[in-house]
Amino acid sequence: MLKRRRAYLLALLAAAALVLPWGLVQPRALDDLRNFVFDSFQRLAPRAYDPEAPTRVVGVDEKSLKAYGQWPWPRARLAELVDRLRELGAASIAFDFIFAEADRAGASQLVDVIPDARARAEVSRLVAKTPSGDQIFAQALTQAPATLGVTLTDSVVAPLPAKSGIVIAGDDPAPFLVAFAGAVGPERRLVDAAQGLGATNWLPDRDQVVRRVPLVTRAGDVLVPSLALEALRIAQGEQAIVIRSSNASGQTAFGKQTGVNAVKVGAFEIETGPSAEVRPRYSHSAAARDISAKDVLEGRVGRDEIDGRIIFVGALATGLGDVRATPLEPVVPGVDVHAQIVESIASGALLARPDWAPGLEFVVAALAFLLIMGLLYVAPPLASAAVAPLAVIGLFAGAFYLFDRRGVLLDPAYPSLAIIGGYLFGAVTLWRAETSARRHVRQAFGKFVAPAVVDRLAEHPERLVLGGETRELTVLFSDLRNFSRISEGMSARELTQFMNDYLTPMTDAILEQEGTVDKYMGDAVLAFWNAPLDIDDHPRRAVRAALMMRAALMDLNRRRAEAAAAAGREAQPAAMGLGLHLGPCSVGNMGSIRRFDYSILGDTVNLASRLEGASKAFQTDIVASSAVRDAVPDFAWIDLGWVRVLGKTEATQVFALAGDGGAAGSDSYVRWRKAHDLMREDYESGQFEVAAERASTLARSVPEPWPALYVALEERYLTLAREGLQDNWSSVWNLSSK
Repeated sequence: MLKRRRAYLLALLAAAALVLPWGLVQPRALDDLRNFVFDSFQRLAPRAYDPEAPTRVVGVDEKSLKAYGQWPWPRARLAELVDRLRELGAASIAFDFIFAEADRAGASQLVDVIPDARARAEVSRLVAKTPSGDQIFAQALTQAPATLGVTLTDSVVAPLPAKSGIVIAGDDPAPFLVAFAGAVGPERRLVDAAQGLGATNWLPDRDQVVRRVPLVTRAGDVLVPSLALEALRIAQGEQAIVIRSSNASGQTAFGKQTGVNAVKVGAFEIETGPSAEVRPRYSHSAAARDISAKDVLEGRVGRDEIDGRIIFVGALATGLGDVRATPLEPVVPGVDVHAQIVESIASGALLARPDWAPGLEFVVAALAFLLIMGLLYVAPPLASAAVAPLAVIGLFAGAFYLFDRRGVLLDPAYPSLAIIGGYLFGAVTLWRAETSARRHVRQAFGKFVAPAVVDRLAEHPERLVLGGETRELTVLFSDLRNFSRISEGMSARELTQFMNDYLTPMTDAILEQEGTVDKYMGDAVLAFWNAPLDIDDHPRRAVRAALMMRAALMDLNRRRAEAAAAAGREAQPAAMGLGLHLGPCSVGNMGSIRRFDYSILGDTVNLASRLEGASKAFQTDIVASSAVRDAVPDFAWIDLGWVRVLGKTEATQVFALAGDGGAAGSDSYVRWRKAHDLMREDYESGQFEVAAERASTLARSVPEPWPALYVALEERYLTLAREGLQDNWSSVWNLSSK
């Protein structure tokens, strides 16, 4: 258990070192996984498009290009488009185009392609009297609530004038805003004519999906609102945008600068990330959102589609190249993204990734990791195997609930990785520890313990107590008699073969009855039951093993006699003595620090050995204590009386084993035991001659090998008769040898 606990602790530390730092380091791979999860949430529950949304997209689509030619169009046509939208009541008109160059499709540009010099000069005089396309467009912009797009770049270009006032509440947000060196904007006269300028930039992730869009960016020292935010400002007739950053009134950060908290424009206070970025909750592309510029120019759009709405003008034709990828769709017109930002703001459907989210995710991951590792160690494998996936499902379900109902983005992937990583590390470690424990059990006990017991130990090695314990055991000690006479004349090879032929069936009998072979001591065998695992009926199994050993020895003698007869020689029959006792023993690993064995010690072991020695005095093979006989009373027992073995002061009642339960019910056994008990009564009463006569009668009537018992008893009774009944005589037989 200590080794298993140490290995598991090391695995826990290793898994923690590999898994938990991800939450602190925040590698790109984890960010990619988090984005995948959040995108999946959006795909599962996208924002439903509301036909009454405050935005529309007027697009230069394929139909418009077919009607009015390729892009760019003459600025005069764009002026006409602005006038139409203004007349239809547009609250704000935002162009997702960068008009960085002068009109290239106006009349003045057409003069240069006239080949005839005189005609070219005449046309040039006429064109000079008419306003240019940029002048017409600028005039239309002056009269409309218009915003023009700018693109921020890392190159210093012309300075960008500020169209909206920026009010800062709290710390300076500039260090936290996405910064660019400069901007590419419209022609100067268009800039002057427009009411607003808005950045079209977004914050690209590695996969170029538009998930975050900054509401305010920085071009040099100038703070620039986004196209969507500027359009929203103009639609409300506001002059300023308020940026609330850390340590603003009601936004305490304990003196620490943490960036932007919110951006306020008119009636909308928009919570943002530290860089003033927002995460729109997208809806799928909707035909009701998009209006063809051709239809507007030709007067086919009803006032109710435009009146009071924020109109974004941009490219809808795929060939114009202004496409983006969103969590919902791989190809979306870029102008749709701006419209969806305003829709998300207006409907309160922006997604929030709180600044405390990574810290909470780390704490949840650490707690989940420790929980699953602890559960793996103490709970059954099936329980921990069920808890791990349920915990992962619970994390994802909770995160999806917060996304769908609260618009809060909490990452379930990282805590789930901690659970999965912890479970895999822990499960593999426990599997290896259990495999090692099973292998150790099989190596340590496979040759000496019954296969069934070994299998149970291998399945539950934790039940094995190797440090030493006191248990009630049934102990068997057997020894081969007359070994010197049997081995006389045998070669070393023959002697080895004989010992193997003898010990193999003896061991098989013990193991078959789920016993444990403690050791072989030459021709002696020490075995025990009820350790290392509990065996409810261990005395009965030990007695059965003794009977099987008796039968196995008889079979060995028969086979040896047949082999000897075939070789023309005589075989000395083998005989054994066997002692059985039941009592407490100390059992466990015993030996030195260099070598030890699972063994038993105690007075019970010593008495079992002495009972084997007592079998010699009684000239029978199996002698058991009364404790064994009382535990298995239904077998055929012969009461041998009380003996005091060498080294013991207390007497022990002993019994000879005549047979199993079947033999105990036979008439011959009943008659035998009745005659034997009468003999014992005469002996106990001091009538030695009568007892000797009964012993002689029994010796002539009982089957082999039992006559030897009664011959020995007759000899003892006659000796006592010759000596006469002594004062303070006791029926206890004091044995003077082992």
